Amino acid sequence: MKKDFSVKTIVAIGIGSAVFVILGRFASIPTGVPNTNIETTYPFLALMAALFGPLPAALIGFIGHTLKDLTYGSPWWSWIICSGIVGWILGFAARKIDLTSGEFSTKEMIRFNVVQIVGNAIVWGFIAPTLDVLIYSEPANKVYFQGLISATANSIAIGVIGTLLMKAYASTQTKKGSLKKD
Repeated sequence: MKKDFSVKTIVAIGIGSAVFVILGRFASIPTGVPNTNIETTYPFLALMAALFGPLPAALIGFIGHTLKDLTYGSPWWSWIICSGIVGWILGFAARKIDLTSGEFSTKEMIRFNVVQIVGNAIVWGFIAPTLDVLIYSEPANKVYFQGLISATANSIAIGVIGTLLMKAYASTQTKKGSLKKD
């Protein structure tokens, strides 16, 4: 399912992008740091990454963030690019997880969350602020602080909400070998 770019995957990218916009507009929690929120978009992106893989998740993050920014005014390309990168990292982190098997083990949860935390630290703590400085000439101390807050908030949101979403999805699936012939 993660390997092909089927109609189902293309539809998931479209719907996933729309859900990303809605969550980004109406389910973000302000942190008190300007332009920096606790996002529910990234836990949702983690679920989509586990179901569809790195490239669809990257496209959902990129397209969804672009459309969300357009609803506010103009796109902030450094963070849009980083949402795409985070989608790809989440897909990479979930590459060995098969939620459709009905299982999401503690070992898989830990491995996934270690990778997503490292990915968030690199993307939001380094890449996004560096692009802000290079593209928009933003003050480094401001954007690196915002990046640190975003990396922390996104890691926690994915670690808690994303893990719960993935576990809940897996629990709705029939476990392999659980059906027996009478």
